[in-house]
Amino acid sequence: MLNPIQQEIIRLKQENHAVILAHNYQAVAIQEIADYTGDSLQLSIQARAANAPVIVFCGVRFMAETAAILNPEASVLLPNDDAGCPMADMITAEQLRAFKDEHPGAAVVCYVNSTVEVKAESDICCTSSNAVKVLESIPAEQEILFVPDQNLGTWAASQTHRKVTVWHGYCPVHHWGFRLEDVEKMRRDYPGYVLLAHPECQWEIVKNADLVMSTSGMMNYAQSHDKLIIATEMGLVDLLNSMYPEKSILPLSRTAICQNMKKTTLQDVLEALQQHQHLIKVEPETATAALKCLNNMLDLR
Repeated sequence: MLNPIQQEIIRLKQENHAVILAHNYQAVAIQEIADYTGDSLQLSIQARAANAPVIVFCGVRFMAETAAILNPEASVLLPNDDAGCPMADMITAEQLRAFKDEHPGAAVVCYVNSTVEVKAESDICCTSSNAVKVLESIPAEQEILFVPDQNLGTWAASQTHRKVTVWHGYCPVHHWGFRLEDVEKMRRDYPGYVLLAHPECQWEIVKNADLVMSTSGMMNYAQSHDKLIIATEMGLVDLLNSMYPEKSILPLSRTAICQNMKKTTLQDVLEALQQHQHLIKVEPETATAALKCLNNMLDLR
């Protein structure tokens, strides 16, 4: 049963012919009123395909920027203008240019969790669900620079046996939110459970997981499996528990909460639709370069 604010959001969405996109880490109440939910890759695909004058992106800034680049005809609104991404801020375009100068001839793979300016300096984008496929698309003899996430880059390199030099950025939630002690305790307390880890986690967590996958992979796995321990942001665990109350789906750590993802409220979404506020704008020249990077990824599908 939708609450009054949710009902009004849906009414305004229809009145404005808007589409609402929500990341899996958003609060369940926001995902309930979204037209499409998913991980960064799924939402990028939906943003590009959206035939709507307005896209309300419930996520963080780099996601809304990506939507604005992929669908320049639409007005992309970020309900909470303060929703950023610490990982995306761990590398600038200037730093990336210097990194490339140190490794001439290297291909630059840019995680989608990055600013539009960094995407514009990169060759191809990736998400956690297609990072391995992206690395495999690059000639085997070519060095690869992976920015900004050291953990995803290290894991993807281990799956492809490619020469990858990583930037030392990270997602604070995944990098610091889980400990090996958490894994050992949950293994003792819940024998027989399957541990799913996001590749943004540190190597000691990833190597001790049963499966490593993106949030969309976890969603798909949970459809047909029970007794799961999830090592990713709590929003996905909350969503899975609301979808499958009969199943036992546990977080590896209940403290793994992205404060930026949780900044967006139903009231923010309502006001974005009422006032058409927090419009995302990207400088045209930067958008053109970043679009090439994103399309190189999307064309691999």
